[in-house]
Parts: sequence; C-alpha cells; structure tokens
Amino acid sequence: MRILLVGAGGVGDAIAKIAARRSFFETIIVSDYDIARAERTIAWIAAKHGPQGDRFVAAQIDASDAAVVERVAREHAATHVMNAVEPKFVMPIFRGALAAGADYLDMAMSLSVPHPSQPYSETGVKLGDEQFAVADEWEKSGRLALVGMGVEPGLSDVFARYAVDHLFREVDELGTRDGANLVVRDDEGNEIFAPSFSIWTTIEECLNPPVIWEKDRGWYTTAPFSEPEVFDFPEGIGPVECVNVEHEEVLLMPRWLDAQRVTFKYGLGDEFIGILKTLNQLGLDKTEPIRVRSKNGPVEVAPRDVVAAGLPDPATLGPRMTGKTCAGLWVTGTGVDGQPRAVYLYHVSDNEWTMAEYESQCVVWQTALNPVIALELLATGAWSGAGVLGPEAFDAQPFLDLMARPEAEGGYGQAWGLDERTPVTA
Repeated sequence: MRILLVGAGGVGDAIAKIAARRSFFETIIVSDYDIARAERTIAWIAAKHGPQGDRFVAAQIDASDAAVVERVAREHAATHVMNAVEPKFVMPIFRGALAAGADYLDMAMSLSVPHPSQPYSETGVKLGDEQFAVADEWEKSGRLALVGMGVEPGLSDVFARYAVDHLFREVDELGTRDGANLVVRDDEGNEIFAPSFSIWTTIEECLNPPVIWEKDRGWYTTAPFSEPEVFDFPEGIGPVECVNVEHEEVLLMPRWLDAQRVTFKYGLGDEFIGILKTLNQLGLDKTEPIRVRSKNGPVEVAPRDVVAAGLPDPATLGPRMTGKTCAGLWVTGTGVDGQPRAVYLYHVSDNEWTMAEYESQCVVWQTALNPVIALELLATGAWSGAGVLGPEAFDAQPFLDLMARPEAEGGYGQAWGLDERTPVTA
C-alpha cells in the first residue's frame, strides 16, 4: 500500500505520526501546499522512531486542482489517496484520486448547499451528494471511495453498524453525541477562545441548517443550535448541553442501517454559539471573496479565511490545552432480548496523553486515529469494496477489535466504552 496523504496540518500530521508505529504500508507520501509542513512531520517521525528510508517522503501539492492531485498520485504510484484537508477541497481530491486509479478516503464529505427558499425545513444539496452522484463510476472502475472515515463522521458510524448487528433488534434512534471539557489558556493562565478544530470547518458545520433523518419523513432540516439537551459524558467530562449541528453521520447512517431516527448533536457551549452567531451577523462566515483595501492596493479575500487566519492554528494548541474530548453514539430501541435498551458507545481522548505520546492535541489526534485503522483493514483485506461507501458498509467488529487490542499484541491500544443508559419509555 502506497498512501498519498494530502495535507500536513494538524490531522494530517497526526495521521503520519500514528501510522509511523505500524507496518501495513510501503510508503506514505506526506504532501501539502507548503512542503515545509510535510518535511516537519517527517523530521519529527525520524527523530522519534529513527531514519525511515523511503517509508515517508514529502511532496508539494495543490489540493484545489484535481489534475495536480492525479499527477502527484501517479508520480508516486499511490494506491490510496488520504484526504486530510478542509472539506472545500473534497471534490478535486476525490476526482484526482479516481483519475489516478487510486482508492480514496476522507474524513469530511462534499459540501452542502442550503435549500434556496426553505433552508430550515427542506434540504438542498446535502453533504456528500456530489460524491454519491458518481458512485457508479467508482464501482465500475473497481475503486473504493471510503467517505466519512474520521472520528465524527467515522467512529460513530462504526459504532452504529456494531449496535445494529450485535446489540439491538430494532433501533429507535442513532444519535451521535460529542462533548468535551477542554480548556485553552494563554501565557498568563487565562482561559481564551481558541477552537480545537478547523474554524473554517466548524463555521460550515454549525451555521448551516442541521439535518435530521426520520424513517417516515426522510431527511429534513431545522434551525442551527436547535433542540438543546444536556447529555452526560463519561470519564469525568460530565453533563454538557448539546445542540443540533449539520454533520455527515445523519447523511450516511440511513443509507445502510435501519433506524427510526438519526441525529447529530454537539456540545458547543454558550460562548462558542454566541461567537458563531456574531460571525454570521457580520457576514464573516462567508466564503465568497470580497474586495478590501490594503496598503498595497485592493485585494480580494474571503471573510471566513480572514477569521481562520486570525485564530491560533488548532495544531499548535496542545501545550496550552487541558482536558478530554469524547466522541460517541447514543442508541435507543429494543435490545436483542426484546427489552427496551439504551447505550452510549464512545471513545475518549485525553490531551495530556496525546501530547506526551505524539505531540498532537487530542481533538486532531482522535480524528486521525480512525482512518489509519481503516487503511490497515483495507491493507490486510479485512475490509474491501468498490464504489462510494461509508463506514457503515463494513463489518464493525474487525475495526473495534483492532482499535482496542493492546499495541504489544498488534493493535492500537485504544479502548472504547459501552455505557448502559436508562431507556426512556412512553
């Protein structure tokens, strides 16, 4: 397996670092628009694990150009293209991988476009629609596009398949619920606003109309930050208010799994929600360039890119961050014994541990873990397929077994949890 890793930012850097401990691949081509970032990642791996020879090589790439992605993939004889950049680059990388005859993985899918007249009740172009529209091309070519294979989407989708196959006879709701108790501080120890993940992606997810799936209605939308609920997260995180957010799980799970309802809610906090609303009111969430004056004359710049440039790079926040982040799936319905059941399947990532082991902050590290596991399963043949498929299309047991098995026994040493919750009965 020869992997073209597109993007050496926080998540791409962590993917390479996690993969460095594994032996399932021949080469990872770490590529970025700024090749110096790719070279820094490879230098870290060499310092940590010793010289790697041809196992890791650096390349420059323009992820916005499908022809460039195809060229770089062909130059390095890549068998797989791993997309680790912002979702606005999904389609050129997706197309470039297919043109190069390579399989493809991503952690976020093609962008949505709200309904032009009823954005808070009807769907427009949904997340992933552009990719699923050409699924037959991938299937006919015998190539696999494994989409939504991060942590969210990704791990929660694996949990959903596991719950449907092993824990429930009938499922009422597949509800992704994510929360954290992370705190970022400045040099004086004061808590500061600094998103732990790409602010570009966060704005996209949180200000677009959230999508909900119901079996008798299909996909529909609601207002941002709607239906708040307090969810109790495990391992010391505790209760966090979660709200509806647009996310790929809701667009993926119903394609393969039978449930009455599918939702995604995220613990954002009042301060973060207030900031996002202000950005929206000021038009600073827009992605279309506007003309502004500068000392060198007029320039065109997208307001959202300005916001992203003005905030700390999430990849650099680890030393300033404390706490844990939790990703998981709340499932309700009828258990295999015919009785009402509710469970929360989850994985917790502790920033202190990820920084000590990988010098990666916990949010990006947790995101990076899952595509590496998926790549290993594809390399060994435990997973296989063709077309545009989500994680739900594959048997969850090999993934969860490999994830939890101790490193000394060939696994990743990342335990996942199953909390029994009190079923809500009518």
